[in-house]
Amino acid sequence: MKIVIIHGQNHKGSTYHIARMLAEKIKGDIKEFFLPRDFGEFCVGCTKCFMESEKKCPHYEKLRPLTDAMDEADVIILASPVYVYHVTGAMKTFLDHYGYRWMVHRPQGSMFRKQGVCISTAAGAGMKPTNKDMVDSLFFWGVAKRYQYGVRVAAVNWNGVSEKKKCAIDKATSGIAKKIVNNSKHVKPGIKTRAMFWAMHFAQRKGFNPCDAEYWKSKSWTGKKRPWK
Repeated sequence: MKIVIIHGQNHKGSTYHIARMLAEKIKGDIKEFFLPRDFGEFCVGCTKCFMESEKKCPHYEKLRPLTDAMDEADVIILASPVYVYHVTGAMKTFLDHYGYRWMVHRPQGSMFRKQGVCISTAAGAGMKPTNKDMVDSLFFWGVAKRYQYGVRVAAVNWNGVSEKKKCAIDKATSGIAKKIVNNSKHVKPGIKTRAMFWAMHFAQRKGFNPCDAEYWKSKSWTGKKRPWK
């Protein structure tokens, strides 16, 4: 399998080590990107990605290596430490650039055959809203199977994490990796994703945004064709 990890920070702390641990247990070709080192541009709100083409985004070329890696991957891992109960600013601005890929606009068909994992850590709390920041994008991109893992490490770096905690993390990541491997041969979206796609299928028939409507029509998604078949 092909695995891509998008790290929401440049340093290799607890979140990094857990994401890497999981990827290595899944086994396959691993690509990693670090934010903001590999991409750190803020969305400027020009709306060109929505109304014209994502290629009109002023950051399209700089973002392209990350986009291509996600499109080629079987498993997408989004990893962010908790910053004031949410993802890092770098992760947020990265995700902001893919609004045009939400199901309400122009979802990438291959996403409906992928698996995704959201990982967050904190010394104390905030993992639930932080994972939600990331899993919202995975869901609205159409990622078929989504997993979340948030853990209180009670430390400010990986070396400070207790052996007992590391054993628990090892067990949890092994469980997630097993699910991903077992599901890899039959990845299809669940009822919630299909219901959202069904709703957008009817909305796009009306064509409230010509750019989006033309995209859905070109994919035959306003008819009976579905991206996961």
